[in-house]
Amino acid sequence: MSHKFGRRIALRCTLVAAPLAVGLTACGGGGNPLAATPHTAAAKVAYGSAAGGKADPSKPLQVTVERDGSRITDVTATDAAGRYVRGELSADGMTWHSTSPLAAGTHYTVRVSTEDSDGHPGRKVLGFDTTPADAGLHVTFGPDAGTYGVGQPVTAALSTPVKDPKARAIVEGNLRVSSTPQAAQGSWYWVDDRTLHYRPSTYWPNNAKIDVTSTLNGVKVQDKLYGGPDKKLTLHTGDRVEALTDAATDQMTFKRDGKVVKTIPVTTGKPGFSTRNGIKVVLGKESFVQMKSESIGIAAGSSDSYDLPVYWATRVTWSGEYVHAAPWSEGSQGSANVSHGCTGMSTENAHWFFDNVRQGDIVQVVNSLGDTMTPFDNGFGDWNLTWAQWKQGSALGTQGKAAAAKNSAPDTKTAAKTGTTSGTKPDTKTGATSGTGSSGTDGTAGPEPAAAPADPSRLRPQTV
Repeated sequence: MSHKFGRRIALRCTLVAAPLAVGLTACGGGGNPLAATPHTAAAKVAYGSAAGGKADPSKPLQVTVERDGSRITDVTATDAAGRYVRGELSADGMTWHSTSPLAAGTHYTVRVSTEDSDGHPGRKVLGFDTTPADAGLHVTFGPDAGTYGVGQPVTAALSTPVKDPKARAIVEGNLRVSSTPQAAQGSWYWVDDRTLHYRPSTYWPNNAKIDVTSTLNGVKVQDKLYGGPDKKLTLHTGDRVEALTDAATDQMTFKRDGKVVKTIPVTTGKPGFSTRNGIKVVLGKESFVQMKSESIGIAAGSSDSYDLPVYWATRVTWSGEYVHAAPWSEGSQGSANVSHGCTGMSTENAHWFFDNVRQGDIVQVVNSLGDTMTPFDNGFGDWNLTWAQWKQGSALGTQGKAAAAKNSAPDTKTAAKTGTTSGTKPDTKTGATSGTGSSGTDGTAGPEPAAAPADPSRLRPQTV
């Protein structure tokens, strides 16, 4: 049996490092080289020096040996969490250098294995710290922890705008979503430079646990911008609740976990005020709202003006579309559309609906004369994009995946076993992988997304 020199590609880490030179002295050994205790390797480990004797994470890590017949057989560089730095060994075994950035504010351990001209093994272990980042990119996940309907998208708000496609890929590759039970393929969509939404190809599974985490801490996103530590988010889904309103028949069909629970006579928007078609999700519930026509631009005193106390109001858009009690229109419910855009029903039915839905539940309208719900500027219309359209909003195209793979934090166990890592979780989801749920949308195409989401605090009009 003999030692064979081979090229070793060390695993990559989503971090960045810096250099100081450390010389290592070789010691001789006798006897069988395979049985010999490894001597101190004649190798020099260098990293870009910075203030306080720490390493500059923007500089590469390098390992070299003298030209005395020795050669490097293996190099591994890991951070405190066990994540590996990717690197490349030269064909002659004389040098090794990192090919992925080191992380800021991180401790690294470098293990170098060599053999001399007689085949005697050498080993050296060295530790160093990288300087902390001056500025960090932070991510705030939403919504708040709690239980939601199966249509609730996950959101990520960035503390700093990210515009460069490669930087976006690095960010996206480090935002991890997993669900239990196993869910369908999911993806992030860049709504704007600071906002991302995540949804599955179909609705989330009912009664699921969803974990959302960031592995950006210490990762170099772009020049002088590193990721910072962020709080993870855990969500749960309840039953799969879908309320489908057919504006042509003026009936709402309410389903729970696929079974029809109730059919409710309703009225939707009259001509000129037609209710939006498409899939919306419940944004919130208000037991009482004073609705005024001026909030949607209808002049007081005009034939269409109103100022009404409204009970059991379930909001589905920020611009003021609700499902609510409308006792004044009970004579038209189930037969005619007479509202200003909301879905109206009897007080008894509105109270029942209010009590049986939660934020994130699906509220869909079909066969209305209105426009289709927009994806991002008026609530959560995310499901009105087909899955093909949705994936176009991801930064992880061919080039993006390469950038993410180079700069994303790997799965430690996978890296240690295989020697390769990926900046993103695989699309084939498991209970511990990026996940989404059971079938829900019919893939109907929607309009192009708006440039940015609307601020709910500024959009409070109401329709009846």
